[in-house]
Amino acid sequence: MTAPAENPSLVPQPGHLYVVATPIGNLADVTERARAILAGVDLVACEDTRTTGVLLNRLGLHKELLPYHEHNETEAADRLAELIALGKSVAVVSDAGTPALSDPGFRVVRACRRRSLPVVPVPGASALTAVLSAAGLPTNGFLFAGFLPPKSAARIAFLQKYRDFDYTLALYESCHRIDKFAAEIVEHLGPGRVIGIAKEVTKLHETFLVGLAADVQARLMKGSLKGEFVVLIAPKDFTL
Repeated sequence: MTAPAENPSLVPQPGHLYVVATPIGNLADVTERARAILAGVDLVACEDTRTTGVLLNRLGLHKELLPYHEHNETEAADRLAELIALGKSVAVVSDAGTPALSDPGFRVVRACRRRSLPVVPVPGASALTAVLSAAGLPTNGFLFAGFLPPKSAARIAFLQKYRDFDYTLALYESCHRIDKFAAEIVEHLGPGRVIGIAKEVTKLHETFLVGLAADVQARLMKGSLKGEFVVLIAPKDFTL
């Protein structure tokens, strides 16, 4: 690791919030800067203290952890902003990937911006950009919609609304609904629409299924539906 004296960006500053990306599966993806910032901050705000505790232990770090998740995010964001205003350095992390992208993080960033407190990104792993970079679908523009609502009617309404969208659609989906969502894509966008479904990116069972929607759906159903999924839908006129 580069010595902090040689690289000031590795030393957390008082009164700053650091938005730190963490690995999405492969620990080797942690950046030198993320490790240094996590080591140096006064406090780490995290989605799940157990998950982040495991990561920090593997990095050889022992830090004070504060729970920051969807159930306490509003209250915790204000508390964290107050600590930062008092001069504390705080890192916010999610269970995996980049905070605020379909994960907690937005509200504490907003709370700091409202108080004109410094917010510093420490970029790294993101399932969204990892899949976009490797799927082979257009990346000149895309719409990231995160997780769609759990009800089928809402997902179908989304597909119908963006049927003719000019850019790639990017979404996250859970293992509990990926089979239904794949079937809805085939039914409402057509079996010939080019899509990509990726799961367990950077992990041992990383899988990319790219092709015509009907074929991707068939291949999806032949394998395990366990894991975390990213779904890409190409513009309607796109061909591989």
